[in-house]
Amino acid sequence: LLGPNGAGKSTLVRQLTGLLRPDRGSVEILGHDIVRHPERAARLLAYLGQESTALDELTVSLAAETTGRLRGLDATRARAERDAVLEELGLTPIAGRPLKKLSGGQRRLATFAAVLVGERPLLVLDEPTTGMDPVARRAVWSAVDRRRAEHGATVLLVTHNVIEAETVLDRVAVLDRGRVIACDTPAGLKERVAGEVRVELVWRERAPLDVPEVAVLRERAVETGRRWTLRLAPEEARAAVATVTGGAAFAALDDFTLATPSLEDVYLALGGAARQGLVKA
Repeated sequence: LLGPNGAGKSTLVRQLTGLLRPDRGSVEILGHDIVRHPERAARLLAYLGQESTALDELTVSLAAETTGRLRGLDATRARAERDAVLEELGLTPIAGRPLKKLSGGQRRLATFAAVLVGERPLLVLDEPTTGMDPVARRAVWSAVDRRRAEHGATVLLVTHNVIEAETVLDRVAVLDRGRVIACDTPAGLKERVAGEVRVELVWRERAPLDVPEVAVLRERAVETGRRWTLRLAPEEARAAVATVTGGAAFAALDDFTLATPSLEDVYLALGGAARQGLVKA
């Protein structure tokens, strides 16, 4: 589920997990009606929400073990899975530390570890890598891929990070203001704007609007500080780059890039309204 902050992603997930009753419609997971029987969701899925404070008083080790016991594992199996998951995610060195004493990224990784203990056929992960460094992020995606490949797990990822959406997902549902405005593979979605090129111009201070060609480009640009972003046909993109690199505007130019369309471009082309909620980090 890809969309900016406020698009309705977390609200939808709370309905899928049985934590919030829908106003209308139905939710079915593996043949079970979650609206009529919300308690069944806990037996079918493991959920990592945006805020996970229930385990804060526990150590990393005990949080993972306790989650396994709550999911029906006996003590021996819970400890074995706990040890395996902590080793897999590189958390063994801090296994004895309370979650509340960890950094934000470590705490997030520890709660993700708890999600993995006591295998469930469906993983629902709401912004799982928030606050993590690149090493921790790689550990998360490796663990997710392993469960998909070895256990056939289904993963529902909620994100506003377009890079994650483009690189780790099989299919993307784009949400905007509570509506699914598109659902396809990342490549399929980008084909919708395949005839366009994204041009980004970064000015040193201010754009030289006294240059007529630059003033014309501004009419089609989305401005973010010193950065202009334009979506143009290939021949228009070439002309725009020639304008800013081969004439009077070049002295004011700090950097420029040309790129094929991203999922952010797809979102905007589909009529998405809240561009500022998407991130590329």
